[in-house]
Amino acid sequence: MSDRAIRLDQFLARSGWSDAGRALVAGDASNRRYDRLTRANGETAILMDAPPHKGEDVRPFVAIADFLHGQELSAPQIYHQNAEEGFLIIEDLGDDLFADLMAKNAEAQLPLYRASIDVLVQLHTAPLPSLPLCDADWLIEMTGLFFDWYVPEGFDHLGRAFENVFRPLAERVSQSEQVVILRDYHAQNLLWLPNRTGAARVGILDFQDALLGHPAYDLVSIMQDARRDVDPMIEAAMIDHYLACTDRPHTEYQNAYATLGLQRNLRILGIFARLCLRDGKAHYVDMIPRVWGYVMRNLEHPDLHEVKDLLDPFLARPTPEFLMDLKNRCATTPQP
Repeated sequence: MSDRAIRLDQFLARSGWSDAGRALVAGDASNRRYDRLTRANGETAILMDAPPHKGEDVRPFVAIADFLHGQELSAPQIYHQNAEEGFLIIEDLGDDLFADLMAKNAEAQLPLYRASIDVLVQLHTAPLPSLPLCDADWLIEMTGLFFDWYVPEGFDHLGRAFENVFRPLAERVSQSEQVVILRDYHAQNLLWLPNRTGAARVGILDFQDALLGHPAYDLVSIMQDARRDVDPMIEAAMIDHYLACTDRPHTEYQNAYATLGLQRNLRILGIFARLCLRDGKAHYVDMIPRVWGYVMRNLEHPDLHEVKDLLDPFLARPTPEFLMDLKNRCATTPQP
């Protein structure tokens, strides 16, 4: 038994869950692992194992969960924690992921997406906690993954050229109103809790990387979902629903939505390529065509014409040959 496994057993014993059965719920693109703990009486909880020696830190998760509880939103309750070791036992919000419910019943999409937007409406009225900023520097830095991993070798100048044309747009977005953005807000991280009321009917997962940023960021995250197709008519309806509930200026919001949509999806292209080439997770390549489509759609916005002119020659179309080449090189790039 590894040293970490021994420490985990000790944590479970101190927390009163050593007699519980343990079954994997999920891993994710990070180094975190989630297991469902089940006692003989049927009581359940979720064990989060986030190894600090692999760069994980549970303290932001705990802090943001507490913040969301204060806004009467349904983040998991924290039952037991050992932040130093990276162990948490948290509330089990069930298995009714939005993505699964939508896959089973297409008619569920509209009400579930509307409920997810109602969460953002409520969240965006909250007082601002102390969090890092999603400012122009952060937005540009995060697109570096695209230039490092997706763009063909030999075009080192492209990232610098991109910054020159994109920075004014990023600064305009950053200087607008700021709210809490959860960043990984999408159908695979939301759970339906029909026994609760209002915005609390939406269980929220994977929010530890929250920042302060533009109100459009999380709406882009859920409407331009890397993992599932969203009908453009639903996307437009949800933007309209959000704007009707918040009375924000329509044109400014749409401009920011396109800018953040481009930035976020360029970053995701880089992440997915890196997950394959560096980390050996080839299945992320299968989602690249959808994300590439979002990039191309956002580039059609008039504000982004200069960026489009710059990137067009280098946006490798995700043909079957291109995707197969990525998979053939899976986990062959040396660790940085």
